[in-house]
Amino acid sequence: MLIEKFQRYIKDHALVDPQDRILLTVSGGVDSMVMMDLFVSSGYDVGVAHCNFQLRGEESDEDEVLVQERVSGYGLPFYNRRFDTKGEMEKTGESVQIAARRLRYEWFKELSEEHGYDAIAIAHHADDSIETFFINLMRGTGLKGLTGIHNINGKIIRPLLFASRKEILEYASAHKIPFREDSSNRSTKYMRNKIRLGIVPILRDINPNFTEVMGANISRLGDAQIFINRCMEKVRDIAVSRSGDLVTIDPSSIDPKMPINYVIYEIMSSGYGFKGDVVDGLFEALQKGATGKKFYSKDFAAYIDRGKIVVAPISEDDDCEVELSDRAHKVYCGNSVVLAEHTDIDNIDSLRQPENVALIDADKLSWPLKLRRWRDGDTFVPFGMHGRKSVSDFLINEKVSLPDKARQFVLVSGEEIVWVVGRRIDDRYKVSDTTENILRLRKETLQ
Repeated sequence: MLIEKFQRYIKDHALVDPQDRILLTVSGGVDSMVMMDLFVSSGYDVGVAHCNFQLRGEESDEDEVLVQERVSGYGLPFYNRRFDTKGEMEKTGESVQIAARRLRYEWFKELSEEHGYDAIAIAHHADDSIETFFINLMRGTGLKGLTGIHNINGKIIRPLLFASRKEILEYASAHKIPFREDSSNRSTKYMRNKIRLGIVPILRDINPNFTEVMGANISRLGDAQIFINRCMEKVRDIAVSRSGDLVTIDPSSIDPKMPINYVIYEIMSSGYGFKGDVVDGLFEALQKGATGKKFYSKDFAAYIDRGKIVVAPISEDDDCEVELSDRAHKVYCGNSVVLAEHTDIDNIDSLRQPENVALIDADKLSWPLKLRRWRDGDTFVPFGMHGRKSVSDFLINEKVSLPDKARQFVLVSGEEIVWVVGRRIDDRYKVSDTTENILRLRKETLQ
């Protein structure tokens, strides 16, 4: 029975202690509604949090009503919050998924601290973990990205990772648990749904035991990652040294029989937040013996010095300048990534775009472009205007906070600013009646 497997999974993986207070995050979907019933039936001390992101009109409100009624029937503490998700997206330039994720996890953390909950339970199940495997595989990842969803991450626990969606649906049916189906789950606009609705059914048709087989595969990959982590501890002891804020990595001290580029990736990504393609560029510079060029993560800068890699926190006066070639697809700036796509005018449905998206006349650009922090003295011609304006005055007029102002990036072609990233393009580079080729740029905030 599912409830016995649930109780055994919690005990075997030490997700919570019997006396712990647990905050259940319940959307109204079948997974979280079943999770709530399993916790209540098992006698745990729980409260319930529900997020209404107000993105699906009446559907969102009906989800809220269902959860509230069910929680009331159980006699549990209920916490509900309505988020202005669209307003948050406009303010931050985040995608809907990233904005909603950030809002809910920040709120869950606040609730747990305010009301003394020891754990926050999320209703991800085995099929979710498999989908995450394929999403990361398609995007490009190291082994760590193929280990699925972890059952513990700080206060976050995922007590349904042992169960398939089929098992959860069967439990809901047998126990007459009401739930609602999110209509967006049927949309193939999102990669997860494309995998869920398109790829997984084909693989399951080839192997009816697909969920169980993939679960075992992901578990073995997780064990391999644990083994690698242990090996990397020994490599760091040999290859990594510190002097104040400076960290030096000596590739010559790494066993040459090891895949050096992968070892460096593990050090740079897990310790300092460098992305895989940034590490690839760094390793290429290392092989060429290049010096001077810097590579950036959110908080650190790295450069080559006499065959060694030096990593240091980004200084306040560092421009964080990186190049975007006409062949590149993305470039990083602080805690964001700018994604670039070449297209022609016929592929653009509308010139009206959210602030985090810029449409640029590609034929007016001088390559490579440069992405850097704005500087005193920077000027541009804001879209819709004819005269120049200083970036500083523009940010003040836009009521940009001092911390955000310090983090503001600009995209530069030659010596001219093309885009105050995430805010306004330069009018001289706008799409016009004579435009044929377009560079579409999108800023996304990283998690």
